[in-house]
Amino acid sequence: MNKQPNSRMCFICGKQNIGGVHVSFYEPGDGTVLARFTGQEQHQGYPGRFHGGVIAGILDETLGRAIRLEHGDDVWGVTVELTVRYRKPVPTGVELQAVGRIVTERLRAFEASGEILLPDGEIAAEARGKFVKLASSVVAQFDPEVEEWRVWPDEE
Repeated sequence: MNKQPNSRMCFICGKQNIGGVHVSFYEPGDGTVLARFTGQEQHQGYPGRFHGGVIAGILDETLGRAIRLEHGDDVWGVTVELTVRYRKPVPTGVELQAVGRIVTERLRAFEASGEILLPDGEIAAEARGKFVKLASSVVAQFDPEVEEWRVWPDEE
């Protein structure tokens, strides 16, 4: 299973962001992106439960990263619209997964859907989003060396 790069300071994937979620992203080879993460106390809304905004952020990045399956680092997904449906409380302190996939792709945009799964496989939250496809150079002044955009080893 291929692992996707992470950055240094992104709130969702940044490995050195002390307040970040430190999500790792993988490509299982089945047309999906798989995210793995464990929420900490600073990610909670209610005690022991993820804040809904953090859940939306994880889903947003998981869906947006699905474009990498076909385009690698050449094309990034920039969110135009995101709809999230919360079905169950999402606990912190346990490893969780999110899954994202492309639903439709056009020349300049794509739509994606995905879910956050509880340890027992139940869907805790689901999302659908619309994204514009842009080159990384257009998205931000992004220097891969400075941002440490690379595949980081998994933590034990």
